[in-house]
Amino acid sequence: MKISYNWLKQFIKLDWEAEKAGELLTDLGLEVEGIDSYQSVKGGLQGVVVGHVLNCSQHPNADKLKITRVDIGETEPLQIVCGAPNVAAGQKVPVATIGTKLYDEDGKEWVIKKGKIRGEESHGMICAEDELGLGKSHDGIMVLDHDIPVGTLASEIFNIENDAVFEIGLTPNRADAMSHWGTARDLKAGLQQQGTKLELITPSVSNFRVENRLHKIDIDVINKELAPRYCGVTISGLQVAESPAWLQHRLLAIGITPKNNVVDVTNYVLHELGQPLHAFDSQLIEGNKIEVKTVAKGTKFTTLDEVERELHEEDLMICDANKPLCIAGVFGGINSGVTENTTSIFLESAYFNPVSIRKTAKRHGLNTDASFRFERGIDPNITEYALKRAALLIQELAGGDITSDIIDLYPRKIEDYQVFLSFDNATKLIGEELPRETIKSILTSLDIKVNNVTESGIGLTIPSYRNDVQREVDVIEEILRVYGYNNINFTQKLNASISNSDKFSDHSVQQTISSLLAAKGLHEMMANSLTSPAYIELSEDLQADNNVNMLNPLSNDLSVMRQSMLFSGLEAVSYNVNRKRSDIKLFEFGKTYHAYDDKRIENKHLSIIISGNQHKENWNTPTQKSDFFFLKGIVQATLERLGINNARTTPLKNDVFSEGLALSIGKTKLVEFGMIKKTVLKHFSINQEVLFADFNWDNILEVAKRTKIKYTDIPKFPEVRRDFALLLDNKVTFAEIHTIAKQTEKQLLKDINLFDVYEGKNLPEGKKSYAVSFIIQDEKKTLTDKQIDKVMNKLLHNFENKLGAELR
Repeated sequence: MKISYNWLKQFIKLDWEAEKAGELLTDLGLEVEGIDSYQSVKGGLQGVVVGHVLNCSQHPNADKLKITRVDIGETEPLQIVCGAPNVAAGQKVPVATIGTKLYDEDGKEWVIKKGKIRGEESHGMICAEDELGLGKSHDGIMVLDHDIPVGTLASEIFNIENDAVFEIGLTPNRADAMSHWGTARDLKAGLQQQGTKLELITPSVSNFRVENRLHKIDIDVINKELAPRYCGVTISGLQVAESPAWLQHRLLAIGITPKNNVVDVTNYVLHELGQPLHAFDSQLIEGNKIEVKTVAKGTKFTTLDEVERELHEEDLMICDANKPLCIAGVFGGINSGVTENTTSIFLESAYFNPVSIRKTAKRHGLNTDASFRFERGIDPNITEYALKRAALLIQELAGGDITSDIIDLYPRKIEDYQVFLSFDNATKLIGEELPRETIKSILTSLDIKVNNVTESGIGLTIPSYRNDVQREVDVIEEILRVYGYNNINFTQKLNASISNSDKFSDHSVQQTISSLLAAKGLHEMMANSLTSPAYIELSEDLQADNNVNMLNPLSNDLSVMRQSMLFSGLEAVSYNVNRKRSDIKLFEFGKTYHAYDDKRIENKHLSIIISGNQHKENWNTPTQKSDFFFLKGIVQATLERLGINNARTTPLKNDVFSEGLALSIGKTKLVEFGMIKKTVLKHFSINQEVLFADFNWDNILEVAKRTKIKYTDIPKFPEVRRDFALLLDNKVTFAEIHTIAKQTEKQLLKDINLFDVYEGKNLPEGKKSYAVSFIIQDEKKTLTDKQIDKVMNKLLHNFENKLGAELR
């Protein structure tokens, strides 16, 4: 939300710097995310001064150019070449001096430089009004009042408005602050708490008069639940034209493009008071009647953006006797809006049901300034006041007469909220006992009425526009934010409770594994669970029928819940690679979502995605590419950290992996990992290898709970290492060697490790060499050579018989 500081100061006469006011607004909960500057003329006419044309002669080399000598108050007059047909000696003119920055109609900057035009030097520029941003005329230079002194700054003549614009990150609950008036109310309360009492100035509507009653339009609110209050009035004999500069600058400062004096007034009052309004061309209202109702499902309706929409049976519409005119509270229709030919209008001001407006806006994908406010809940008791304010402004700017009484249909008043505030509860929640007079002062400054005060608390009436303050805790929050969170003292003592949680709880195990992966150089990522339905086509294992679809998607690319963790990880890789960060090691805890008939299933996963080099480039460490075995080591370390050491390894057949493995305990699959196919990577424009692991976290938690942690004392007796260089068929895996070795010697054999693999020259075709180490140890005594040799011979014998191994 944008708030103009100059506009804000119309409500509260504050002379603070914008930055200081922004700090107070942030402390009050209206977080100022940034402060932008606005100038009614871009650049502020800096470098433009008033000059006096001393003489003007014909350019010797150009029929349409003149050579002028211009006095700008400096020691010597300037020679300026000018092409304007109306330049003449004796004129006072605006002169852009050398170095002045001017801006074209698109905001593009250009700088005045010393130069030669057709052989004659020119030391500046005599300007037309469009060149200065003061108008659109380019018929000739601007001729100024002859009494203006030479050298006067142009910015002093044309009253350039400089403004500071707050960008406020408004939370959805603060509907009351969605206007300059609402922001000023908060600012007034904050200033009062700091000891500065300023009056809140509200626009007067006392001059509102009905000139005649010649143009009454009947109003019938058929659906009173969706439109609890509806007001309207007619204004006739007006003239639609361009708005005056002051109004255009107010709207431009907050990013609103001016259209005409009638529409601009409705936008102005919306941002001034927070009340949306809509103006209808009354000549286009058939039957001289307005009906507020829903229409039949499927009714076609074309909105102001020229899009034909199909209406829902729950959409509240503003209709005349024969047709819809406007989607209530959301968007106007193309055939009832104000144009340059409009001479009379029906002006609407209403309070619509917030839930209804929110659903309608979502249903049609519309987000307007009006719907933004209606769907959060505006002040139902400002409706008539805002209508009078807008009617008076329209009369002031467009003329015309008010030609009907205000019709205000408000059958059941929306009452203020009654709350009792306990002083003890306030102290407990705030953490400090505030003086009771301070509490009452803060509440009063927020327009909260104090009905009665007792020893235990205060009876309060909360204004209906504060729909976020309906409970005692809400009132306490209001007191605290105005008093100032920073003003609450805190003790040096920290109180905490010891959590009696299961060590295998999801959170505890996740924290353990996160620390492990971070220690291995991985960074945690969090991706959106919403994703594109197009990703389903990248894997045959995923089916469109299993998608969990969003009812009101933000976009087509975020319309389904993800069935796989892979594609959000690849999006992250693509994003980083495109920004020259090609060494990537990421992990994510998240969920996948599937729909099966009438069931919805969520499964938690841990995903790891790796690409590029294992480590950053360094002068004393060779660069090593992340490969399949690097990922495998991380996967195994993750499982081992949870005490899972006996997982069975099987080759992985999956259409997204070019090669991969799956680790399981019995029939329970724990993790799938491998190298992603290039065809999948191409979809994300990734031209480097990517490794991916997908842990079924739910299964891992179940297995981890069943795993018993075993420990033994450190043995007193030494271990012995023996190595074999085995010549094997290419199809033999290390896993087979490991299994046979463990089956051969279960007591003394403590560890088996593959430390070298060789294939190629000097080896028979179809063979490879594995160098394997064996750690042998007896925990009760020192081993003899005879015992060691016996173990090694048994191992070699089984390798030869079962694997066809030869000792090299």
